[in-house]
Amino acid sequence: MRSMLLTAVLICSLTACGKKGVLYYPDMLVPAAPTAASASQFGSVVKIQFVLPENDRTGRKLFDLAGVKINKRVSDSPFEQICKSCMTDYQLFRKLYLDLLPHGAQRFGNRILMLDGSVSAGKSYSYSIVPFNKDDVDGVASPQVSVSLVQPIPPPILHTESFPTEIKISFVTPPPVPRGFAGYNLYRSTKQDMVSYLPINREPLTGKDYIDSALERNVTYRYMARTVIKQESGNMLESNVSKAVEGMLKNDE
Repeated sequence: MRSMLLTAVLICSLTACGKKGVLYYPDMLVPAAPTAASASQFGSVVKIQFVLPENDRTGRKLFDLAGVKINKRVSDSPFEQICKSCMTDYQLFRKLYLDLLPHGAQRFGNRILMLDGSVSAGKSYSYSIVPFNKDDVDGVASPQVSVSLVQPIPPPILHTESFPTEIKISFVTPPPVPRGFAGYNLYRSTKQDMVSYLPINREPLTGKDYIDSALERNVTYRYMARTVIKQESGNMLESNVSKAVEGMLKNDE
């Protein structure tokens, strides 16, 4: 108790006029909760994504964020029957250190994407993300996010056509068009890059063609796509990934 009080006194700031500022207790200096957390079906696995906190619980800039713990719960109940406020039966799934992300995790700015392959169709999975600082003190947990897995649907077939300033990607969905069809997510990489878990489109592509521009010359681009389905629960489901196709900008004729 005494050490907590001393810590609180030490971090009490002074204003320019010498008056005491706001007193912050240690439990307020931990990381705030991650935001924009979601869990969705990604072929036969689950894709978890969230945005890292930038502030502590007081709203001040966070400088000592070290990583996150991803807790997981497995249920035989469908998505609609999962208790959204129950936090029992969770177990640690992954502890991610931001300076050394493991295979299966990718970072884009403050956004983290993580794949969970230890899942199976017919079960539901819930996740809660807890940030921790360099002293290994936990911050505020995100609200839990849940997903119910079904058998993955077939992917689209892709074709590419190259032009001097752009590459056209065409989508062919095997009939019949799946119920709840929302479009396609398109993934792009080069031969030197890992395949990204983040599509190049912000919203599912609903047209049969997509024009990719602002590309570099003499670079071979690899494209893969997934059909996106909106489930009755509101969750977005992605199919298995398509076969990769390649394209390169044509030289000016």
